Amino acid sequence: MIRIFLTGATGYVGSSILEASLRAGHSVTALVRDPEKAEHVSTRGGHPILGELGKPAAYVAAAEDSDVIVHAAYERSKRSVDVDRLSIETLLGAAGRRLDKGKAASFIYTSGVWVLGDTDGPAAEDAALKPTPLVAWRLEHEALVRSLSRSGQVRTAIVRPGIVYGGARGIISDLLKDAKNGLVRVVGDGSNHWPCVYDRDLADLYVRLAAHPEATGIFHANDEADERVSDIVDAIARHIMAQPDVRHMPIEEARAKMGQYADALALDQIVRSPRARALGWTPTLHSVAGNVAGLIEEF
Repeated sequence: MIRIFLTGATGYVGSSILEASLRAGHSVTALVRDPEKAEHVSTRGGHPILGELGKPAAYVAAAEDSDVIVHAAYERSKRSVDVDRLSIETLLGAAGRRLDKGKAASFIYTSGVWVLGDTDGPAAEDAALKPTPLVAWRLEHEALVRSLSRSGQVRTAIVRPGIVYGGARGIISDLLKDAKNGLVRVVGDGSNHWPCVYDRDLADLYVRLAAHPEATGIFHANDEADERVSDIVDAIARHIMAQPDVRHMPIEEARAKMGQYADALALDQIVRSPRARALGWTPTLHSVAGNVAGLIEEF
């Protein structure tokens, strides 16, 4: 049994990590912001701690008492980038003090494939980084994780998930909801590729990383289906009883409405995950378009 400290346990990615970790027989202590979320964690077998990422005093001791620290939270506020940096410094500091006591220390950080920008052919974990502006700050935070690892004494891993699908949250679920409401908006002509990953498959990678004592560095997580946005939208439209309208927005219009998020959605990315697969990780779902019926049921 591994003792895991988890941030973001009620978020989209974090909730899947919580479930997968508990199924694997590990003990999970989770940072949550309110009693309702604490009850959610407790009913699933986790151990909640009430607190906020920006106030480390509430959770630093629990992090230091854990074998593996998994940072999957992202606070959506004007201070989000600063809070994420503070969280990295706090959690890696806790791991370092654990190391000083002669105990193994591991830290898993959540980034994302948008740091790759548009890819020129298939991009593995060693690909050059050309981040879209929305997530340019993540490069510095990835570097911070590596720099605070005490020259590798604290085992650190950085996960870059693709666009996550499954359940009722996330970008793909937003497309399902829009289709049910009769109108789907696509940034650009839809010929760009999205690297995607099923939420449960992504969570399985985190569990593998937690249990693997030598897994360090960057790990991409995507199903490698190389699906175009138009493939995904067409598949969703075919499964909706009332055929939705699909409207393609020019990038300039999309930027005016969405800001930098529009450029992220317009990225054309072919991504590979060889380092994750070398751990024995194999996605159970291999495309969004091929599994729309099941995804609608989950939604």
